[in-house]
Amino acid sequence: MLRIFDFCFALLGLVCGAPILSVIYIIGLFDTGSPLFTQERVGRNKKTFTLVKFRTMRVDTASVASHLASSSSITSLGRFLRKTKLDELPQLINVLKGEMSLVGPRPNLFNQEELIAARDKLGVYDVLPGITGLAQVNHIDMSTPELLAETDRQMIKTLTVRNYFKYIFMTVTGSGQGDRVR
Repeated sequence: MLRIFDFCFALLGLVCGAPILSVIYIIGLFDTGSPLFTQERVGRNKKTFTLVKFRTMRVDTASVASHLASSSSITSLGRFLRKTKLDELPQLINVLKGEMSLVGPRPNLFNQEELIAARDKLGVYDVLPGITGLAQVNHIDMSTPELLAETDRQMIKTLTVRNYFKYIFMTVTGSGQGDRVR
């Protein structure tokens, strides 16, 4: 049932958000010359998929987890996109493709071995990764792998239709700050 919600809301978000997505894309061309950012991430059953986001850091920034990147890498547009969470909108494409859900554990990089081990032990990879979830609305990011994995597992065990909408609502209204950057 949640997959139906994911598909409908992602499609609706992309169609209704097309003007906003277009404006951000055009401004991004002037900001970095490359407004979209793609990165290989770990998905359901540890299968690789390509995550799509709006670029918030300079093009020459190393591909590392956000909490390991320097804040000086973030562009002015990037700060705004991160603060408003608009950088996440292109992930609706990943949701439409069935690679992600709106609600689930945030997909990690393959080089985050400690997080992968902790999530693997708790069965977190049994579900689709998501754009938001319990960890995000509680300000828990990938810099605390054990806590993140435990929070993800708690969310998976207690995910109901009500909680699904609760996490989306909390994200849209500003709960959670996203990943920290040094």
